[in-house]
Amino acid sequence: MLDAFAKVVAQADARGEFLSNKQLNSLETMIGEGNKRLDIVNKINSNASTIVTNSARALFAEQPQLIQPGGNAYTSRRMAACLRDMEIVLRYVSYAMTAGDSSVLDDRCLNGLRETYQALGTPGTSVAVAIQKMKEASIALANDLNGVPLGDCSSLNSELAVYFDRAAAAVV
Repeated sequence: MLDAFAKVVAQADARGEFLSNKQLNSLETMIGEGNKRLDIVNKINSNASTIVTNSARALFAEQPQLIQPGGNAYTSRRMAACLRDMEIVLRYVSYAMTAGDSSVLDDRCLNGLRETYQALGTPGTSVAVAIQKMKEASIALANDLNGVPLGDCSSLNSELAVYFDRAAAAVV
């Protein structure tokens, strides 16, 4: 796993170059947004259970066949596995957001996930919908200034959206 700083240094080192002004400016921006980034991650972490539960409810309301007999989330064991997987994806998205880099998400969560779901007969499109619902809930939380004056978080919200989109694309 690399954070944004280690990734920039590794790339420059591989080329045998000094860090460019563009790379330094990018890191400076990340530092400047550090508190906002951590506030967003804290909001996601503090509300993870609610994000997962509400996203699952919305998914099952749209796709009730998943929780009916024969559905992939039918029986409490399968439902628990579904909620667990959603929580894992959300956790790794929060790690990526903290690091400012998707490598931890890719390496420890998404690599091989599509194949696993295919082997289990889990519909990847339904998983992708659940991830999109978690994305919407997380971005809504990030935009909620109640109690935390974050200021403009549009670039961080865009970054957060990319991590969720990456996860959704990985399962279809």
